[in-house]
Parts: sequence; C-alpha cells; structure tokens
Amino acid sequence: MRIEIICTGDEVLTGKIVNSNFSHISQRLEDVGLDVVWGTTVGDDRTQLLDAFQRAGARADAVIVNGGLGPTVDDLSQEIAAKAAGLDLVLDETWLVRMEEFFTRRQRVMPPNNRKQAMLPRGAEMLDNPVGTACGFALDIGQARFFFTPGVPRELKRMLEDQIIPRLLARSGAPGVIRLKRFHSYGIGESHADTLLDGIEAMAEEGCAKLGFRAHYPQLETKLVVRGRDADDVARKLAPLQDEVRRRLGNFILAEDDQTLESVVLAGLARIQSSVAFVETFSAGQMAARIAHLPGAEALFRRGVVARSPGLLGPALGLDLPDFGGDAAARCADVVRRQSNSAIGLAMLVDLDEGADRIDLGGTLHIAISTPAGTVTREARILGGRDWVRLGAIEMGLDCLRRFLQGLPIDERTDFEKR
Repeated sequence: MRIEIICTGDEVLTGKIVNSNFSHISQRLEDVGLDVVWGTTVGDDRTQLLDAFQRAGARADAVIVNGGLGPTVDDLSQEIAAKAAGLDLVLDETWLVRMEEFFTRRQRVMPPNNRKQAMLPRGAEMLDNPVGTACGFALDIGQARFFFTPGVPRELKRMLEDQIIPRLLARSGAPGVIRLKRFHSYGIGESHADTLLDGIEAMAEEGCAKLGFRAHYPQLETKLVVRGRDADDVARKLAPLQDEVRRRLGNFILAEDDQTLESVVLAGLARIQSSVAFVETFSAGQMAARIAHLPGAEALFRRGVVARSPGLLGPALGLDLPDFGGDAAARCADVVRRQSNSAIGLAMLVDLDEGADRIDLGGTLHIAISTPAGTVTREARILGGRDWVRLGAIEMGLDCLRRFLQGLPIDERTDFEKR
C-alpha cells in the first residue's frame, strides 16, 4: 500500500516550526510495516492545498493530512477536502456538543469560531479526538482514502494510534496482529549493533520479523517487528527473538519498550529502598532534571549540586578542588552522599578540552558512585563537539548508576570512547 503524508501550514513550510509530526507519523507507520512513499508540505493556500490533495488522491492508496483543523481563518483542511471530493460542508451536531462540553468542563465559554471545527464534508467518517477540540475525519479523494488529523502533537499521536493505524492495517491486508518490540541501548553504535544482530530476521519463521534501528545519540533504538495471526501467535514468534537480542546486546540494553533510562534508575532505587544525590558539571543539571520530576522521585532523590568549574564546585561541597583530576569525583560523590543523608552519591565531572568547538577535541569524564560500603569509579574519554560530549556525559553518568543498581560493571567500554 502506497501512503503519502501531507503536512499543512505556513509555519511548517517556512521552518518556523520544526516538522516533528511528519517524522513521528512516518516512524510509527514503519514500525508496523507500512511504507510511506511520498511526503508533501504545503502552506495555508487554497489553490496549493487543492492541488496537493488532488495529486495525492491520484497516486497514493492512503493519505494522512496533518494540520489545518483549527478554528481560525487559516485552517483550511475541511473546506479544501470537501472541494476536492466534490462534497458540501455540513455541521456535525454530535461533535459540536462534544466541543461545548469540552469548554464547559473547563469553566469556559466556547468562542463562536470553534463551531468551524464541527463542519465536516458530508458523509465523512469521524475520527475521534478525546484530548482536543479538532475533529479528525476520513473520506475518499480520487483513488485514495484520506485521513485528516490535528496539528497538535499529542492529539495527532493519540488519533494515529487509536484511529488511523488500525484502519490502515485493515486496508493493507496485513496479518491480524503486529507487535513492535523496542530495545534502548547506550554505548553501542548502529553499525556495531547491526553486526551483532546479524541473522536475527532469518531465525523467524515465515519471514514474520523485521529488524531495524534508529540512532538518536546518545541512545540507539533497536526495533523488532513481528507479525502473526493473533496475540498468542505473535508472542510465540517473538519470545526466542527478543531473548536472542538481549543475549547479543547484553549489558548495553538500558531499557525496553516504553521504559526510559531514568525510569529504570528510579525503579532500581525503589526496589532496594535507596536514595541518591548528584554532583554534575557541564551538564546544566540534566542528570538531576531527568530524575527529579518523575512520580516517586520525591522519596528517592535528595539533592543535586551543579557547577561548571572546580573553583565553584569545591565551595558548594566544602572541598578544596584545584581541578577535576585524581580522586576529585570520588571525594565529591562521598561528600554529597553524606551531606544529603543519601544511600548513594553520584558524581559526574567533565574536564573539557580547551580551545574551539571541534570534533577532534572532547572531554574526559570522571564518574564516581559512593555508598557506605565504598566507592567505584569510571574514567572515559569522549571526542566530539561540546554538545556531543555533554549528551554523552549525562547518559554515561545515569547509565553507570543503572549498571550499579543492577549489579553490572560500570566500566564496560563504549563505542563512543577514544580507544
């Protein structure tokens, strides 16, 4: 099945808004085995929108249109969809009531222009939007089935999962159930992972599995899509494959599916009823920021100390730190643990190379984890631009804590370190 995505809006066309919706739609369709063949971006212009809809209707089997369902004069999707399909716009009374209730629950009066969002092409199939006022809808234009979605990301994502993907899978004739299994790793590059997982697809019966990767430094996402007749069939086919992926990627797997590194760390702390305090440099406090806001963190996260230089970090901890060398990280981890009455102290210090921001420069990471039983340390050297070093340092610090909580060695070498 040939699928096209049309993204609308002057702000998207001119780059004022980064078009993350397109990448999300395309990735999710790929995850379930559906191929996007064309992608079109068009501004808020009636003539250009009509041309885009007609062209897509002539060449694609299914089209997802994102944006243009709002209440303002530049939201044109319903109007142009009706024109392209040769239909009238009619008021959907059911959706109008839904919108009025939406505003009433928030103790607000619905502005008159929101009524426009309940105007749909006659006979269009409504696509529910439980988290917003933009009514999605579907109809045929030319040879293609069009699915119109709101531009607000959380509304789009909900509609895509609940309404559109199931319809597309049914139209494509795909097997009854498709399962996406995801593995998130840190410290291993895409080409290395591809080599380690060579032959995984061939292990699956009847060509029912597809392996893929998505690199977004500092993490790598390994995707395993399995098709089957029903949920039990998929589970049976997936079980040996996911076990083999876990075996081959080993300790580099930091989370699976919807888990995140920070949620795994927090769960590890909760499991042993422990608490943690951080010291970090050159990270803008991002290690603490990724943990402190999570539900349950109020009982487990005690303190975060953030500074850029030894001269500022030392006084904050009551230490004399002339530089970040030697045992500075171990001393910081021990002091912050004792000062905050935490079970664990984690220090991640970055000794950044002097000079311009260049890929042949980098930074040396000094990481220490302190407990009453002792301290373990890790030193690593990462080359790359400043952002590369900063992101890698944050991830390595949290990953070392994850490994420590899971009883794994914290000093396993990564693909990103200078050898």
